[in-house]
Amino acid sequence: MLEKGYSKHTIKAYSVDLTAFKEFCEAVHLQEDLATVNYHQVRSWIVFLVGEKLANKSINRKVSALKSFYKFLQKTGHVATNPLSRHKALKVPKKVQVPFTAKEINQAIQNIAQHKDFDSLRNRLVVELLYSTGMRRAELINIKEKDVNSASKTIKVLGKRNKERYVPILSSVLKTLNEYLALRKQYQFDSEFLLITFKGNKIYETLVYRVINSYFSQVSSKVKKSPHILRHSFATHLLNEGADLNSVKELLGHSSLASTQVYTHNSLDAIKKVYNQAHPRSNKK
Repeated sequence: MLEKGYSKHTIKAYSVDLTAFKEFCEAVHLQEDLATVNYHQVRSWIVFLVGEKLANKSINRKVSALKSFYKFLQKTGHVATNPLSRHKALKVPKKVQVPFTAKEINQAIQNIAQHKDFDSLRNRLVVELLYSTGMRRAELINIKEKDVNSASKTIKVLGKRNKERYVPILSSVLKTLNEYLALRKQYQFDSEFLLITFKGNKIYETLVYRVINSYFSQVSSKVKKSPHILRHSFATHLLNEGADLNSVKELLGHSSLASTQVYTHNSLDAIKKVYNQAHPRSNKK
């Protein structure tokens, strides 16, 4: 997993899943050697997890960890075959993520802009960066001050599996960023990271979530209000305005178009409206 560049969170989750499977095999099948496990035993674990009312998505993640583990054992010669080689993932119902509207985002930014203290200015920058670049929460947290290039209006982002990419930033966002840096300089904080707390420490994931949830609860009635919804809004709004899928893919840091296509669901509604209004045979109302 380290070789593949997985995050610490992913490695920890995989470790927990493998330990749980090992304990299950020992308790139910009296099997301590995972190298001799067969698919029927794996299947019984899956049935057990279903009985525990775990969501199919969670079960698939656990099985994926197990599959990767056996791939590694096969590669290193500890097993001849992978017992999960023909396993098919459980079906997961697709959830449609509802993006924020441009009006909701603008209102949230205006509400933050009414306050001029350090935390408020940083929070505004957090919202503007997430929405204007589509970067992930973890990517935002790990941006260093040196990663910002004001001259080219770009930010270097370290994505999944340590893959670097450069994302453009709008002039309006650059203005907020410069205001933030000027105020930060006054306090003489000593940190290499761009976004920090008032104590000078790097911001953290729960803080970013609280910022988004707090400000967007004031302007939106949508059930889910998270940093990922801002990323989703970024992609949806770009596609609605005619951006091509490949460009959005590169901006989001996706490795394949399949990952980007999940954001096209909402943009299809906009495309249908344009189609119905423009086509000569359409029954325009």
